Formats: sequence, C-alpha cells, structure tokens
Amino acid sequence: MAETKWSGETDEAHPEIFNTIPPQPKVLKPGQLSEDKIKQFFDEGFIILDKFFEPEELNPAIVTINGLVEDLAQKLYKAGKVKSLYSESGFFDRLTNLENEFPGAMILLHKIGKLPETFRNIWSNERLLNVAEQILGTSDIAGHPVWNLRTKTPRAEAGIVPWHQDVAYMDNDSYKVFQLTAWIPLLDSNANNGCMQMVRGGQKTGKVARHVGCWRDTWYVSMVESEVEDKLGCNLERDTVTCPIPFGGVLLFSNAIPHRSLDNVSDKIRWSLDLRWQDAKKPVGFFGLKEGVRMRSASDSNLKIDWESFDAVNRQEKQSESMNAKTEDFFDTTIPGPWMKKWELVHHNRHTRALLDHDGLSWHNLIVG
Repeated sequence: MAETKWSGETDEAHPEIFNTIPPQPKVLKPGQLSEDKIKQFFDEGFIILDKFFEPEELNPAIVTINGLVEDLAQKLYKAGKVKSLYSESGFFDRLTNLENEFPGAMILLHKIGKLPETFRNIWSNERLLNVAEQILGTSDIAGHPVWNLRTKTPRAEAGIVPWHQDVAYMDNDSYKVFQLTAWIPLLDSNANNGCMQMVRGGQKTGKVARHVGCWRDTWYVSMVESEVEDKLGCNLERDTVTCPIPFGGVLLFSNAIPHRSLDNVSDKIRWSLDLRWQDAKKPVGFFGLKEGVRMRSASDSNLKIDWESFDAVNRQEKQSESMNAKTEDFFDTTIPGPWMKKWELVHHNRHTRALLDHDGLSWHNLIVG
C-alpha cells in the first residue's frame, strides 16, 4: 500500500528563495544592516539585533496591552468567570491571575482581531521597514495578514510553541515566498522566561519538513524532528541556538527556518509581538482568507497605509468561518484553523474537536496522494 501523503507534504525545494542575498543598496538607510550582518542572516537563517528600538518606541504598546488586559478583566468579572479584577496587579502578572481563575484567558487575549495603533506604529517603524526592504530586496512591501500578540503566562501550555516552520501554517503557495518575521519581546527575554530557539541553517535546503497536529492541548502543529536531519540537513543537538533578546532588541528570521519558543518557568508574563512582511506582489498564502496591508510602494513614496481596510477583516473570525467553527461566544478559547487540514492529526484535543464538531469532517477525506 502506498504511504499516505497529506496536502502539506511536498518534495519541492526552493533554496534560492531563502538563501540568495538580493542586490544591496549602495548607501544604507537608517536601521539597515551591514554587509557582514546581511551575510550572517542569509547564512544562518536569522539574526539578533540587540539594540534596535528605543524604550519610547515600545512603551506605548505596553500601555495598550495594559488596556487590553483591563477590558478582558472587566468582561470576565461581569460574566462571573473570575472573582476579582486583580486591578492591583501589573503588566507582568495581572493576566496570570486571570488565567489562574479562568484557564484560557491568555488565549482570549491572543485572539484579538483588531490591530491597535501602537502595534501599527511598531510594524510600520521606518527603520524596521528599511531592514525589511533590504532583506526582501524590494520596496514593494506588504505586511502579512498574520500578526500576533504573544501572551506567554508562566507554565502555560498554550504559550509553549513546538518546533515548526512558519510555512506549515500557510497554504502551499507560501513555500515559494520569502516572508520575514520580526519577533519583538516587551521585556528582557531569556531561556528562563521562554525565549526563542532557532535551528541554525535550517532554511538552507529550501524544503518544508513534515508536520503533525495538534501538539498537546493546543492548536499548534509540530515538526517531525527526524525531518530536521533527513530533509533539512541539520542536527538539533548541534544546530539549536537559544536566542535571548533584550528589551529593545529584535529577532529576524524567515518562514523556512525551524524554530520554537521555550516554556516560561519564571514568575512573570513574557509578552512579545511577531510581525511579518513580504513582497507585496506575491501571494500571502493565508488560504484566501485575508490579504496583506501595503506598507511601501516602489511607485509611490508617499503611500499612506490603509489600516482601516486591513482591520475590517478579522483574521481570527475568518479562519474560524472557513472551518464552519465560528461562534458568538466571546469566552470560547478554542482556535481551529485551516492549517489543521494540511497535516496528519496524530493527537486530538478540544481545538480539533471543535473543528470536527462544527465541520463534520472525516479526516481521511483530506488525504491526497
């Protein structure tokens, strides 16, 4: 009998997309990287920039998050889900207190669909866009429809993201598109509070490893670890790099490099943002659910970013609708999504059950090959 093959699996390889340094500017714009750093990025698949933002560029996002936590606390309290607003708690522990009373509070905050203005300002930061332009090799730049506020409360399973390539969460068109991610912590991140780990050189083959779902009690898919060596030509023991990033720093990487985030075993919440860009002329690969937002144009240096149109489509709602799993229950803490159809489900949980319950799917019908 032929081996089962799932729709996300492929033998195609595009090493040229993820390893070729584009033509570089003769004069560097503010924020752009030196020749040595650009070479390091394309050789290793990622780079850490320790001092990129000033505190005043990130602090407004912290104020915004405090407001989001306040709104969530009020909704939970008024609905009788928690017994206290925990107003005396601060940025690094209030959500944890809510999570302890209502497991999944951190997921509710992760699911916010509207992009706050302070997040917009970071995403469209001129120096950051200059770096994106330099790495992508184009001034036609779009912000990707998938952005995230990471709400990593201590020892929360939903905050631990297993080994994966970001392409595993997109449709197969993304296998041929370079998408740049900036991971921006809102505190000093380290191995103790759950920083990122990368597989150095994991993008070199330009291949997509096999993934399976869903990891523990989460909506995450995880990369089959044997594929790191067999398909990507790397060794986890040798090539894993732990990436502590200070407040004000940024970790840049592509959608082809394997990475994960560690457990937060500290007593503080590890807050972070991840933001993405790509060539605006290429498909975003998000299953046709939402398009990107144009941030720069080669033909219009005075382009005004149309945040309103971008925000008019709620990505979280669209991905649930696509699974026939949309619910009006604000307190629903499941996240079903179309990436679940791409890979073999070796472990079911409440996220996959929600999908099955609403969609009536028979997973063997999703197999190709």
